[in-house]
Amino acid sequence: MTMSNTGGRRKPPTIHDVAREAGVSRGTVSRVLNGGHYVSPSAQEAVNSAIRRTGYVVNRHARSLITGRSDSVGFLLTEPQERFFEDPNFNVLLRGCTQALAGHDVPLLLMLAGTEDERRRITRYITAGHVDGVLLVSSHSGDPIATELREAGVPLVACGKPIGIGSKVSYVAADDRDGARDMVRHLLAQGRRRIGVVTGPLDTPGGVERLAGYHEVLAEAGIEADERLVVSGDYSRASGEAGAERLLAQAPGLDAVFVASDLMAQGVLAALRSAGLRVPEDVAVGGFDDSPAATASTPALTTIRQPWDRISSEMVRVLLAQIGGEDPAAVILPTELVKREST
Repeated sequence: MTMSNTGGRRKPPTIHDVAREAGVSRGTVSRVLNGGHYVSPSAQEAVNSAIRRTGYVVNRHARSLITGRSDSVGFLLTEPQERFFEDPNFNVLLRGCTQALAGHDVPLLLMLAGTEDERRRITRYITAGHVDGVLLVSSHSGDPIATELREAGVPLVACGKPIGIGSKVSYVAADDRDGARDMVRHLLAQGRRRIGVVTGPLDTPGGVERLAGYHEVLAEAGIEADERLVVSGDYSRASGEAGAERLLAQAPGLDAVFVASDLMAQGVLAALRSAGLRVPEDVAVGGFDDSPAATASTPALTTIRQPWDRISSEMVRVLLAQIGGEDPAAVILPTELVKREST
């Protein structure tokens, strides 16, 4: 570091100090700091080493004035605030995205838009250029925010395949339909034949795809569809409990339940206990997500594991590529059946 002429106080290192330490031009350092385009691998390594040795820290405000970028990304959850604190999946995804962006020295801003007013305010904030792109979580069909951001030219990646907004939005999703098929096949293999389902919201991709997988496997097994075995939930624990109560009232002889989220499955387990039914002896229960709720349940849940680390890292990768000028992309990741004590 260089010394000032007053009081011996050290000045922070500058881009010129980095260039001198690395033995390259100031322009090369600038290109490395702005994405590394047109820089040789050896020059990039020299600059990165010089940054570490000098302790240089990017002046984000100055760089944003030059590049027109904010150097930050928004994590936008279009659910009521209480859902963020109740559903462990959101926290797992937020943590994974934060860690993935930290490797690129990009901060993540959490945005909650569960009401119409919140959506309007946050849309104005985003389209004013305060973030370079958005990771959109839990989008419902009919929710205008994805369309508005896309039309405003904001780079956007959704978690789950968006419904009803065309093919121009990037997304990263677990294979919901295939995961549901694996769970229902597993329940059938356990000798269960009266298999109920508590779906997710049917205006979300996960809700639609997991229900479709359930129906497909029953059809393959030659089991006639019975709408009394199908109830809907909203991914909350309370909706799982209410759904199980409806199933028990309208579908006598129920011997298994496929539940479209682990949190809802906790509610299903509570309803079955209240009805004096044993799990899995009387009714087997399968969840979806392999969230912390699965292992916290009694008994521990057989479930479908979503690869949350890969989902978050892929969302970040696709978004940064889009910010850098690449076209929208879609990524679908495989799920895995995890067998525990509830089946």
